[in-house]
Amino acid sequence: MPESDRASLTDSDRLGMNAALAEARRAADAGEVPVGAAVVVAGEVVAKAHNETVSQKDLTRHAELTVIRKALDELSADRLEDATLCVTLEPCAQCAGAIVLSRVGKVVFGAFDAKAGMVGSIEDLLRHPGLNHRPEVVGGAMEEECAELLKTFFAGKR
Repeated sequence: MPESDRASLTDSDRLGMNAALAEARRAADAGEVPVGAAVVVAGEVVAKAHNETVSQKDLTRHAELTVIRKALDELSADRLEDATLCVTLEPCAQCAGAIVLSRVGKVVFGAFDAKAGMVGSIEDLLRHPGLNHRPEVVGGAMEEECAELLKTFFAGKR
């Protein structure tokens, strides 16, 4: 991930990341992998969600996919061009695809994911030059706190 992606967070980014972290904690409390997401528009959190893959027995219930659906519904929109998606873990291929297709304007994520991350760790789908939409990306936002949630969760599973 280029160092420039670790730019200073805006107040709106911090608001979204704090909401995403709260959702990640809810996920952990429910026995889900602690990933949370929030969508921010004009300085306001319009939707938030966390992983529900275990409780819903549905591997598409990643925090990003759920929060995108909620935000589109809340905004009565078919695209999220003016929205920032904040998520505690680097999006996977499935979520990166949904981000591109829903035209999210900006993505802010916390911890990098060396095993499945598709926003720079393994590949960079969000900024692939062949795609017709490439959101602004800020990686490593509140990274230590996001990574610690995951580390603690998985340590308890072993």
